[in-house]
Amino acid sequence: MPGSAGGVAGPGQMGMGYSDQHFIVMMIPHHDGAIAMADLALTRARRPEIKALARSIKASQTQENAQMRTWYRKWFGGDVPSWTTGGAMGMGGMGMGMGMGTSLAALKNAADFDRAFIEQMIPHHRMGVMMALMAQTHSQHPELRQLQQAMVRA
Repeated sequence: MPGSAGGVAGPGQMGMGYSDQHFIVMMIPHHDGAIAMADLALTRARRPEIKALARSIKASQTQENAQMRTWYRKWFGGDVPSWTTGGAMGMGGMGMGMGMGTSLAALKNAADFDRAFIEQMIPHHRMGVMMALMAQTHSQHPELRQLQQAMVRA
């Protein structure tokens, strides 16, 4: 849309499907942050439970990202815009990349990796749950609403 970042409707342009488009554009990089944390946990975690959690996060969120990309192409006629660090803030920053209170660099250098992973993953997932809860209210596509509900449950 004219005047909007990456072709995504901005404030005041809340046309049909806006919240679905916005949710997908925001959730994919949010999932990418969790996947990056999970990848790191697969090599750095000491506890088997952390590695199992990381495998689960990576598998489910990789699949969800693929599904959301497919829907985006079908519903909005193009690929999901890629975000640079600066561009993420143009959408309010909420949910972009790692999310609030998380840092991949800090996690890489953590003396107690397993503890740091949990301490970062909890607020990261809380943000994702909040995003999914808020998006359900205005979602135009039942299949996306079902995915959002599944994200909240998981």
